[in-house]
Amino acid sequence: MTVYYVNSATGSNSNTGTSEDSPFASFWAVENLKLQPGDSVLLAAGSVFNDQLDLKYSGTVDAPITIGSYGIGDAPVIHSPGDGIHSLYTSNIVIENIKITDTGGAAIYGGYVSNWTINNVEVDHTGLAGKAGSISIRTGSNITIENSTINDVNGDGMWIEKINGVTLLNNTVTNAHGTTADAVQINDSSNIVISGNYLDQTGAVTPKGVLTLIRPVDAVIEGNTIIGGGFGISAQAGTNIAIQDNDISGYGGYSWSYAIGLGDSGDTRNYDISGNYIHDGVWGVAVSSAGTTTYVREGIDISGNLFDDLTQAALKVDRPASGSFHDNFIASDVTPYSISPSIIAAGTFPVSDNTIIEEGPTTLASADGLAAADASVSLVSDTGLTSHNDLKLAADKIAADKAGAHHDNPIWETGVSDETLLLRHFGKAAAEKHGLTLGNGDHGVTIEAADLAGPENGSEISHHEIAPQPLHHSEADPLIVSMLQHGVLH
Repeated sequence: MTVYYVNSATGSNSNTGTSEDSPFASFWAVENLKLQPGDSVLLAAGSVFNDQLDLKYSGTVDAPITIGSYGIGDAPVIHSPGDGIHSLYTSNIVIENIKITDTGGAAIYGGYVSNWTINNVEVDHTGLAGKAGSISIRTGSNITIENSTINDVNGDGMWIEKINGVTLLNNTVTNAHGTTADAVQINDSSNIVISGNYLDQTGAVTPKGVLTLIRPVDAVIEGNTIIGGGFGISAQAGTNIAIQDNDISGYGGYSWSYAIGLGDSGDTRNYDISGNYIHDGVWGVAVSSAGTTTYVREGIDISGNLFDDLTQAALKVDRPASGSFHDNFIASDVTPYSISPSIIAAGTFPVSDNTIIEEGPTTLASADGLAAADASVSLVSDTGLTSHNDLKLAADKIAADKAGAHHDNPIWETGVSDETLLLRHFGKAAAEKHGLTLGNGDHGVTIEAADLAGPENGSEISHHEIAPQPLHHSEADPLIVSMLQHGVLH
């Protein structure tokens, strides 16, 4: 296991490359090596490389080949008229702690690859020659992209196809430009986890959408913030798909724009769409299609979502489908559903037990107040709820900028942010479905169920203490209390 050092400013290709004092100067020297499992190629902090790095050799599961950095300072930068890093038929590769900018092609391209991890890589202003996918992985297995940022690229931010095992964690993708561009597109792939990402297309030039999955199998999309584009999540023709606890907003530009859409690329089976905060857009969940081809759409369960500030209905079903729309929370100024009469007559997509939330009866509590010993919050019962056992406490929106809040996570020593926290409560079913949830570690909200045994419908429940303690509830008078994991502290 050898470590090779590359420094474009002080290195020489006649050096051994095996120490910081004797580094190579360019990728040419690296590409003439036969890298072995466990070898590392480290680029000097502050170095700039104006060439494509070709990876030709594979590591092993226990000893991957690593491309990384060394030294103190700015991350090393790769510029290239082609791709930044290009590889075919390799496996067990780690790419980390570098920056790739101003490339003609993809920042990173991998074809027929497996067991790759891309971690803490910054990508900016790539795809200048029109090549799709700033990070483009085609055909293979077990690809992880995490803690990385992609911004101001031409074409899709990520393009992934025919991969068994895709994991996208805690990445930021902003401004993927182009009429066919999405922040992330995944085609014909399986065993997919997309979690904790921030995907924002509000500044993109003529974007198509934000997150697209075509013919996915066994996918979980959870806890992401998704903003802008013509649509939020297009999960077409999938099987066994969970779309849960995402914050989806700001999408529009078309009469058909939706937060979550199933589309018309093939048969669709077994979707769990739950716990999402869908707001400031056009349609909510659309079971629809642009064409007239008949596909199977079955097992679509939509529950426990919050719909607010939509110009069209929370639910649209205009193609034959089976499923249910139940126990959701819908702002009073949003049309609950638009379902074709033939589908209503068939009874295949029932609507039940949804709660209409009247706008206005909320109380704002400042973070300074939350941090104080005598902090309190006033809870106001919605008229659609039948008892305090139907309450679910949710923090759904604040006045601060969500983009900075999501990623900078401005939580101070008190465990709360310095911004304003807006609290609402909703119905029992979603809380039971999602369980007792806290979004920020050990800091939580303490509410005794016995304290809430006051007035029932429509009346104000008196102030109750909020402290940075674990959430708990009374066994004698059980209260299902849940805080939406995402969008809690901003």
